[in-house]
Parts: sequence; structure tokens; C-alpha cells
Amino acid sequence: MPDKKRVAIIGGGITGLAAAFKLEQAKGHQAITYDLFEKDTKLGGKIKTYHRDGFVIEGGPDSFLARKTSMSRLAREVGLGDELLANDTGQAYILKEDTLYPMPGGSVMGIPTELMPFATTKLFSPLAKVRALGDFVLPRTVGRDDDISLGHFFRKRLGAGVVDDLIEPLLSGIYAGDLDKLSLKATFPQFQQLEAKHGSLIKGLQATRGKQTTNKQETGKKKGMFLTFKRGLQSFSDAIESKLDADSIHTGVTIQAINKISDRYELTFADGQTKTYDQVIITTPPHITAKILGAYDFFRYFDEMEASTVATVALAFKKEAVHNPYEGTGFVVSKKSSYDITACTWTHKKWRHSTPDGHVLLRSYVGRANDSAIVHKSDEEIVSAVMRDLKTIMDINGDPMFYEVTRWKESMPQYHVGHTFKIAKVREDVARHLPGLHLAGAGLDGVGLPDCIDQGERAAERVIQSVH
Repeated sequence: MPDKKRVAIIGGGITGLAAAFKLEQAKGHQAITYDLFEKDTKLGGKIKTYHRDGFVIEGGPDSFLARKTSMSRLAREVGLGDELLANDTGQAYILKEDTLYPMPGGSVMGIPTELMPFATTKLFSPLAKVRALGDFVLPRTVGRDDDISLGHFFRKRLGAGVVDDLIEPLLSGIYAGDLDKLSLKATFPQFQQLEAKHGSLIKGLQATRGKQTTNKQETGKKKGMFLTFKRGLQSFSDAIESKLDADSIHTGVTIQAINKISDRYELTFADGQTKTYDQVIITTPPHITAKILGAYDFFRYFDEMEASTVATVALAFKKEAVHNPYEGTGFVVSKKSSYDITACTWTHKKWRHSTPDGHVLLRSYVGRANDSAIVHKSDEEIVSAVMRDLKTIMDINGDPMFYEVTRWKESMPQYHVGHTFKIAKVREDVARHLPGLHLAGAGLDGVGLPDCIDQGERAAERVIQSVH
């Protein structure tokens, strides 16, 4: 029997876990052995769930898009298929100045598809509404293969009013980024494709939603777009870990450098030790990847990539302490408002499993691109600022029963204009100079959990195919 190919996986977030699980499954019929290295003492990356007094609180992402099916499929493979839960749907709001405005019905990522709710909303001025209708007649903004910023694209099509008060807070909530820097091609290529095909975002989405509406009528009640797990997202990363060979998992380990030596890769650890592998899957954040691969100048783009700093702030109350006159699941904050928070989820309404009866759970977000000073303040200062903002729209009596503040410093990679072209060039250089090195993770081809799973699995599949 031939010698087994040794594979190193660098990074134990969801990308690295997905890659490891794929390799674990292949071990029985492929000549492969692997080691997974993670600098923290816990696997899972940005997935972090707190269990306290009957509450299930997410410190990082709280869910994933149901339409991206790789995560649901992997959940079934690790035995958690029966624990998947869809969110409760309800009205979402925009906080502008001191007023919560219902998000106009039929809007998709802030783009109107039903004209009556858009025409009657008080969120926009009459002039902003008229300007948005220009989308029907304006010429195309960008070529099929070109790239511009999200801000430029949406302002050109729909005007500044709709962008500032609806599209920007929604899209920035996903990427915690600056719309005038974020790449259309890297973040929402489907909008570029809709414009190319229909000449109008509104027409394109109306055509798409027409098909979805037909399907919804056939299946009955509208389901939530998002999924999570009864015991929290960390139960998912824990379940994957439980399926891996415990001897292959190494936590609390820092990789200092990776160098190609002949046709293999030498890993240098913080304690000075070295180990050699045939192939390497690297899933670390871009700036860490650039540092580890510092011997190769074609990773300079990774070093230059910006990453935003944010924090989640969960506040738990007795039900009687919070009077919320609004029915719904939460709100995002208009760009021009002077609040510290960027959004708030009424978690006890959106995710009923998260909160014991008779209680309220509010989960707010602070920190944004070019403005993350609040994240570096003390827990008490952050909670005080969040409470001050929330009290402008809700009656809250007394302090929370408890709170959980989770900081994510330089954790949200920013896909600026040109990202896809630069990543393609890095991959071209890697294929030429570093065969057997595989790049994956949130800094490359999507920040969502299913996107990261897809990338980790694809990297592992390339390893498996190479040893045939």
C-alpha cells in the first residue's frame, strides 16, 4: 500500500471543520491522513453560543440562509437534521431619527418589487420615491464582467434616498462594510445579472418573485428564510468535531510560517518545532494567511484587505421590564442616524426557542466600517450606550438581568471593488508556484456559514482527487 498523504488544515473555524469532515469521510478508502491546527482552545471560529438561565444566546452569527443548502445537508450528515429550526417571520423596521418605520412590503434587500407599499411608506420623501422609479428607464450601469461599488450601483439605479435609508443599513448589516467600497461583483453578483438581463432591478426582481409567489401559494404558509439549531449554532460545530479523529485535532497551536521545501510543505510552529506535509488547506483570515505565507509576495493583497470590527450585545430582561409597542422581529438603523447601534433583533420573537417564557431577549449590534471605537470600550460602557439607544423607541425599566458582549475585532473581511479579480490572480499564482496549497475561508468567496462550508469542502475534494 502506498504511503499516506499527509494533509494539514490551518484554522478550526467552520471552513476548516468542513474540510476536516470531508477528509475524515475519505480516510477509509483514500490514502490520506490529516491534522487540524487551531490557535484558540475551542473550534468553531465565529460560532459562539452561550447557555444561561434557560436562554440560548449567539455571540456571533445567529443563523444561516436556508436556500444555501450545504449547511442543512452537513447538519443531517452529523446527526443534527432534526434540530434545525426556521425563524418566526414578522414585520421588520427601519429606525430613522427617532421613529421606527415598517420595512415596505415586497422589498428585497431594500429594492422595491411591489409599488403600492413603496408608494405609501413614510420612510422616503416623495422625491426619493420618484427618483427610485428611474430604475425602469435608466440605461445599464455596469457591464456583465465589470465591477463597481455597491453604493455607486444602487444610487445610480434607485437614488440616494432609498440607498441611505433602506439598502445601506440592510446590506451593511451583512458585511459591516462601506457600501462605497464594497464590490458589487463579489457580494451581490445576482443584482448585476438582473440588470444585465432585464435592464432594471425592479423588473428583474418582480420576474423572480413571481415564480417564488407561485411556489409559496402551492406550499402554503410562508416560512422563515433562516435556519438555526435548537441548542444554538455551537451545537453544530461541536457535532462536526465529534465526528473527527480526536488525535488529528490540535488546539492552542499557532503556526508561524509555511514554506515549500521541494514538493512538500514545512510548517513552523510558535515553539520552533517543524512538521512536514504533502498538502495544506489554509482557512485563516486573510491577514493571518499573508503573515504565515510571508515568504511569497503574491499574498500581498491578503495583507492589504481591510476587516471591520463589530460586537454583539445581548440583553436579557423579565417580560414586564420591557414595553415594546411594535410587533415584529427587529430593526436596522438608517445610515444618517446618530445611534451607536446598527441593528437590533427582538430575539425572543424571531427565535422563540432562545428565550424562556416570561422573558425578553434583545440582541443589538455595534461597530461599523470606519467607526468601531465603541467596540473597544468596556462592557459597561457598551451596554450603557445600547440601552440609551433602545430606550428611544421602547420603555425599558431597570437594568437587564444579565448581558453578554462579544467582540469580533478585525473579523469581517471587506470585499472591495476588484476583489474577485485579485483573488483570481492569487489563485493563479498559487497554482503555478505552490501546488498542493489550497485557499479557503470567509476572506475569499463568501462570508456566510454555508459559503465557508462550500469552500472547505471544495478544498478537501481537490486534495482527495489529487491522491487518486
